[in-house]
Amino acid sequence: MEKKDKKDIKVIVGVSGGVDSSVAALLLKKEGYDVSGIFMKNWDEEDENGVCTAEVDYEDAVKVCNQIGIPYYSINFEKEYYDRVFSYFLDEYKKGRTPNPDIMCNKEIKFKAFLDYAKDLGADYLATGHYARVDREDGETKMLRGLDSNKDQTYFLSQLSQDQIKDVLFPVGDLDKKEVRKIAKENNLATADKKDSTGICFIGERNFNEFLSHYLPAKEGNIVDTDGNIMGKHYGLMYHTIGQRRGLGIGGEGEAWFVCGKDLEKNELIVCQGKNNEKLFSNRLIGSNLSSISAKGLKKEFDCTCKFRYRQKDIRSHVKILDDGKVEITYDKTKAVTPGQAAVFYDGEVCLGSCIIDEVYNGEKRLKV
Repeated sequence: MEKKDKKDIKVIVGVSGGVDSSVAALLLKKEGYDVSGIFMKNWDEEDENGVCTAEVDYEDAVKVCNQIGIPYYSINFEKEYYDRVFSYFLDEYKKGRTPNPDIMCNKEIKFKAFLDYAKDLGADYLATGHYARVDREDGETKMLRGLDSNKDQTYFLSQLSQDQIKDVLFPVGDLDKKEVRKIAKENNLATADKKDSTGICFIGERNFNEFLSHYLPAKEGNIVDTDGNIMGKHYGLMYHTIGQRRGLGIGGEGEAWFVCGKDLEKNELIVCQGKNNEKLFSNRLIGSNLSSISAKGLKKEFDCTCKFRYRQKDIRSHVKILDDGKVEITYDKTKAVTPGQAAVFYDGEVCLGSCIIDEVYNGEKRLKV
């Protein structure tokens, strides 16, 4: 891209009605960019109080854009979201897996459908309120962890490609959350004290099991220990994930019980006793849907650290890309590695990419998940 004055660089910010994207838009405007805000509507459903949270978020986004003094628009991606994200979410649960829809939303909606839309409007850059950073050097864009390690969101951005991040800005990636709140308050932004959204975007604060039951039929079955003894009843395998302790309804003496597997054919939930039970741990996995952020791609074999779920500490790992495009990762023994989640690769501060976990092993023994 030829060198332009900032006032001639058009940046479209994905304004969500939250404090992070609000401050992202404010910072870019103060830096002198030509900034516009666009609100994405991806889901349309009322919560248990009859409130459509998308409408509330849109009103907050409008207030902030007016305060900052930037034009704003709204775009509806409900169909794309249902087809590319929500359908995937349901399909994964049908298979007994635990998907991460936020990763798919970033890959398919925010940095694909929305990025394409922004480019069609003539944007030089798309900006969001994610806690991540980009480093542009020698014609390549690297994605780095956000400086606030507690808020770093590269895990959720790990399926993006070089084409998807080369024209992206993350204005709050160099800040911690307290600084973001402080900037919002100092500038009297309408979202300064707004609570962060939690959980899966289309479920929000609602009861997860109840929400899921509207879309997938729940089938009652036995909870069994690793020897096949019946310990109780479950009311749908989809409601449980590997490593789960609460909500099993198993009492008795001794240590707590944890989910360590699922048998889809028998519709059985497998549990083991004790948080350090060997059955909860693995040291190898097979993954698919390999994504490389680097323009140069990934080496066939390399050492790195991995995260197998958000907020997990880094695990020393060795990654090998197999001839069929799948990925084998061996790693220091780790608890509750779960099919459907992402295995994200890091080289220090740099996020290299990720794959989706398919099969989990303890040595040569495949875990029933």
